[in-house]
Amino acid sequence: MARATPLTFRPPTTPAQGGTPPLREKGRGARSNSSGRYESEKREEFDDGWSADGEDGLPEPVKTHITHETPRKIVTFNNSPYVGFDRSINPYRGCEHGCIYCFARPTHAYMGLSPGLDFETRLFAKPDADKLLVKELSHPNYTLRPIAIGTNTDAYQPIERHYLVMRRILGVLSNFNHPVSVLTKSDLIIRDLDILAPMGEKNLTRCMISITTEDRKLARAMEPRAPTPARRFDALKRLVDAGITTGIMTGPMIPGLNDSEMETIIEKAADAGATYCAYTILRLPLEVSPLFQEWLETFAPTRANRIMRHIREMNGGRDYDPHWSRGAEVKGVFAKLMMTRYNKVLERTGLANGRDRVPLDTTRFRVPASVTGQGDLFG
Repeated sequence: MARATPLTFRPPTTPAQGGTPPLREKGRGARSNSSGRYESEKREEFDDGWSADGEDGLPEPVKTHITHETPRKIVTFNNSPYVGFDRSINPYRGCEHGCIYCFARPTHAYMGLSPGLDFETRLFAKPDADKLLVKELSHPNYTLRPIAIGTNTDAYQPIERHYLVMRRILGVLSNFNHPVSVLTKSDLIIRDLDILAPMGEKNLTRCMISITTEDRKLARAMEPRAPTPARRFDALKRLVDAGITTGIMTGPMIPGLNDSEMETIIEKAADAGATYCAYTILRLPLEVSPLFQEWLETFAPTRANRIMRHIREMNGGRDYDPHWSRGAEVKGVFAKLMMTRYNKVLERTGLANGRDRVPLDTTRFRVPASVTGQGDLFG
């Protein structure tokens, strides 16, 4: 049954609620929990007057629920022209960081759940991921290429502290000498320096820290359960000090909201020892667009129309058009300006473009004797 809306909070309504005010859950990004697009029945929030569930007169906080998932395979392959890798691993579905702009939100509709609050509160963990990975990497027909982790949901989101799925995956990749790239916005990655540093010495791994803003207020509203920007910069510095090739992801850049910080973020990352950089412009596929607009009307109502106008200009008049905004040719005045600024700051800092980074070593891969059961003939 849909949650009742607190009578004390009445921001402007937006399409995502069908005319009802959005929820505002402490520590959560989405303001609503509309049904997924594949559901036969649609949920709609309705205030029936029974909203005083807690002692303070507000509804009880939405708790995080975790379900164990048992997939048949853990390595996911793709042939997308928009990404620089052909395989990835996602230890979790959904993400408790709750970033309102997350392009992965619509995937929760495949689970019969909402891309809204469900995406950040109803999570799926894959505790047997390491065992599946051993089986897949040991298969005679496995063809080696670097694996990307953190490209959909963050492998170092809060529940990783308990489940350790990512840590066990790294242990397997290390044993196989398999190259891997890791993208995260969490300083929890520092916990695994004992695995990542030796892999870094062999050029088997590189890491990337995602930082969208240095404004604590904006970060807390936009990425409510992600570590603070300061902790992310500290994580970047510690990865660099451990000898790991580390870069910075400044994305998504949102025109009129955080794009003015792009240069300062990249320059600060360069001072911390980052060697390469990338950026993305906000993407609003499917359910992400109404969720983001709903949040925007709450956080920055006076700028919302201007921000959405810039976004649509970069997408050929639509909220999102990948062929327009992600194609090889940069289109639109604002998108071209962003690219020019990005190239200029790379020139000043000496950072490499993410596409031009040194490739990881793919020559060391081998199935360890602990898996094959065969000893070293010359050992």
